[in-house]
Amino acid sequence: MDTTLEIAVGQIVKSKAGRDKDRPFVVIGIVDQQYVLVADGDLRKVDKPKKKKIRHLAKYNIVSEDIKQKIENNDKVSNLLLRRELEKLGLS
Repeated sequence: MDTTLEIAVGQIVKSKAGRDKDRPFVVIGIVDQQYVLVADGDLRKVDKPKKKKIRHLAKYNIVSEDIKQKIENNDKVSNLLLRRELEKLGLS
């Protein structure tokens, strides 16, 4: 997984490298071919997401439809929503 073609907005991912190693995140934006913006609502808030290389992420085959629709419709995504979504999946 080295390009953004294999990842979608709203997808659940886990960090493989860095200080945040093994933390689950939600992809909230795609920057370019190599980078995405991730947030978890706790360590990384929605208003200050982490820019992360795709090769440093392990992807789950789970896409949060609520978050995906809100981002596509330019609605506000809250930190609480991200935390609840990760809790619902048992990842946080």
